[in-house]
Amino acid sequence: MSTPFPFTAVVGQDDLRLALLLNAVSPAVGGVLVRGEKGTAKSTAVRALSALLPAVEVVTGCRFSCDPAAPDPACPDGPHEVEASTTRPARMVELPVGASEDRLVGALDIERALSEGVKAFEPGLLADAHRGILYVDEVNLLHDHLVDLLLDAAAMGASYVEREGVSVRHAARFLLVGTMNPEEGELRPQLLDRFGLTVEVAASREPDQRVEVVRRRLAHDDDPAAFVARWADEEAQVRARIVAARALLPSVRLGDGPLRQIAATCAAFEVDGMRADIVMARTATALAAWAGRTDVLAEDVRQAALLALPHRRRRNPFDAPGLDEDKLDDTLEEFSGSDGEGDGGGPDDDPDPDPDGPGGGGQPPREGPDDGSPAGDVPAQGEPSEDGQAPAGQGAAEQSPVRAAEPFRTKVLSVPGLGEGAAGRRSRARTEHGRTTGSRRPRGALTKLHLAATVQAAAPHQLARGRSGRGLVVRRDDLRQATREGREGNLVLFVVDASGSMAARQRMSAVKGAVLSLLLDAYQRRDKVGLVTFRGSAAEVALPPTSSVDAAAVRLESLPTGGRTPLSAGLLRAHEVLRVERLRDSARRPLVVVVTDGRATGGPEPVATAGRAARLFAADGVASVVVDCESGPVRLGLAGQLAGELGGTAVTLDALRADSLAGLVRDVQGTSRRAA
Repeated sequence: MSTPFPFTAVVGQDDLRLALLLNAVSPAVGGVLVRGEKGTAKSTAVRALSALLPAVEVVTGCRFSCDPAAPDPACPDGPHEVEASTTRPARMVELPVGASEDRLVGALDIERALSEGVKAFEPGLLADAHRGILYVDEVNLLHDHLVDLLLDAAAMGASYVEREGVSVRHAARFLLVGTMNPEEGELRPQLLDRFGLTVEVAASREPDQRVEVVRRRLAHDDDPAAFVARWADEEAQVRARIVAARALLPSVRLGDGPLRQIAATCAAFEVDGMRADIVMARTATALAAWAGRTDVLAEDVRQAALLALPHRRRRNPFDAPGLDEDKLDDTLEEFSGSDGEGDGGGPDDDPDPDPDGPGGGGQPPREGPDDGSPAGDVPAQGEPSEDGQAPAGQGAAEQSPVRAAEPFRTKVLSVPGLGEGAAGRRSRARTEHGRTTGSRRPRGALTKLHLAATVQAAAPHQLARGRSGRGLVVRRDDLRQATREGREGNLVLFVVDASGSMAARQRMSAVKGAVLSLLLDAYQRRDKVGLVTFRGSAAEVALPPTSSVDAAAVRLESLPTGGRTPLSAGLLRAHEVLRVERLRDSARRPLVVVVTDGRATGGPEPVATAGRAARLFAADGVASVVVDCESGPVRLGLAGQLAGELGGTAVTLDALRADSLAGLVRDVQGTSRRAA
């Protein structure tokens, strides 16, 4: 068994360590969501926290960790009367991203049901995590059906299991801790709100601090026992401080002054619901207890806001979480000193201010990525000619990026039929998770037993098999695999013409608004998205297929225009992207959205070459739609011809209303699948 890295040996990450310690002092705070890039000690710090938590006293033999001082009257292992108790370390239970529903909530003990003929409940991870920590690494990749179960348990403090003739309820109060990399996709708002606090972590840019990180990591790997022993005193001090803060917590007084500051701050930042106010109050109280005080000060309220509000004030999926600290300070100042409390430490007296705040830096994709485009280097000199005859290097004809028009809501885009792609929220699919729709004989190893079908298959043979006891005599041929239906996500690949003929600012703004609307839909449906752009003499993959729709929105917003129209290069690059992605994830079905006026002016025989490239998509049965951006009184209909070559459908830019585009894409997908 590996020796965990000591919590006190983690270098930097002050906000992360403070948020975890506050939850150790007051589990009612509601857990922590740790957001940040890979390799920033997120998992290391969380796993190290469990060693600092005080031991818990449990009823001996209870699989659900009942407190002997107040046992759960509905405990499946109860009733507990005068029972012996045992003290054990607090547990940290890890929930794997690919866990099954049975593993999380528990299920019927199949072995006992078949061999003994009795109904017995086998506890899951929620039971193991009761009175401890439930840790979900890469929580943003968790399947939706598991998220729903977590939400129910977190809201009610109990887990209810009603399935296969089993009806069980048991307590499930745990500290929920999750880590995630925002570049891999965002969390559903409902789950996001269940985390009491959130912190943003990033690797230090200070060479001395990075050196110390490497030094400690290497020392731990070389001799874990010696390294842990070196930090034993610091660990003991923090553990003792947690115990003292827990004992002091009931004595901490939250006066009317700090409480008004909390309410005013939540109102000023327009957070949804009242959970933010409650979490801020609990966090400020825990901060005072951690500091050894019995009164909550303004500095506690400020720090609580920085930890509890950034992830709750998001108004748009593409807005990075964060807090305007000047606005926060103004609000606290306005409502300070209402009753003589809370003014012992004003906003400007914070002893350890964080100029960025836990969410102040926002999500990494929002930092203004450098995609190599010389955006804004050359001022716009007017719209290039419609034939796109600007110099290939884009030079003086390049237009600075224009902002996208206001996005609109689209209809649900779904692929007809039953796919087998990754879990998502768009199209019907056969999945490992979801509702049970039937049964079949297993192909290979049995993974999801359909109990009723198995019993039904075995029942006619019991007399011939000489059954004498209560248990069934089951043979391998009787086993039935459950077939389940859920939802899958798709790959939406945008191929955007950024040439000179597309540079009309009003037109490009409308195009970006339409693409942004589809990106919003993809965000909600848990799709992967990719972005290929072409202009000048070549095409580039502005964003490889990713779950980070935020990153795609940023690339789209900063997209400049200018130069010729290498349509064939864009299509060939998109085809290559799909080919590579098919090797990585063959079950995910793609949709290609080509945004162009249909002109092809780059390279020899550009029109014929573009036609040959388009026919590659038709041959592969890839669903596609062409957004026709041609303008002017005379229309050449080139986008319609391109759609015919692709085997898809074209829609004019003027018809890019939400209903028209969304319905068209859905119809195109259905037509493509039926043709395939």
